[in-house]
Amino acid sequence: MTEPHIRPATPADAVAIAAIYAHAVTSGTASFELEPPDAAEIGRRMAAVLDGGHPWLVAETAADGIAGYAYAGPYRPRPAYRSTVEDAIYIRPDRHRSGLGRRLLAALIIEATARGFHQMVAVVGDSASAGSIGLHRALGFREVGVLRAVGFKHGRWLDTVILQRELAPMGGAGAPPPAL
Repeated sequence: MTEPHIRPATPADAVAIAAIYAHAVTSGTASFELEPPDAAEIGRRMAAVLDGGHPWLVAETAADGIAGYAYAGPYRPRPAYRSTVEDAIYIRPDRHRSGLGRRLLAALIIEATARGFHQMVAVVGDSASAGSIGLHRALGFREVGVLRAVGFKHGRWLDTVILQRELAPMGGAGAPPPAL
């Protein structure tokens, strides 16, 4: 199988991204959405992330198209959080456990660091998601909390696991982030 090329996402990728995400929404617990958004909504979400100066990446091969994607969006909307991002990674089912998630997250960390972000937070749906939790730990994230039974999906209560990774110190603990 050809190794995918990781590149910035474009609006033309929204259909493939929507298909990958739809599978995650309908069959898994990585997302707490209950109904998958269509490609137009994915396009709107992608535009909001990109317009905010945040990275969105895809992994693509010439032979079989988009195999996965990752982005780092705002962690929270209030200005004090502007230097912290929350990551999301979704892989096409036939590419699960192939190392693609690791490649995408590593590239996302590099891109978010280059853009001057200070912290990356992962909010992993379902404390039983050993693969996602392990992936984040392998790339330097540490678990900072578990929110118990905060979502209900597929007939059961789900936890979320919060992990965090410093991207780049911003001039020491007392230095402020860049001005708005």
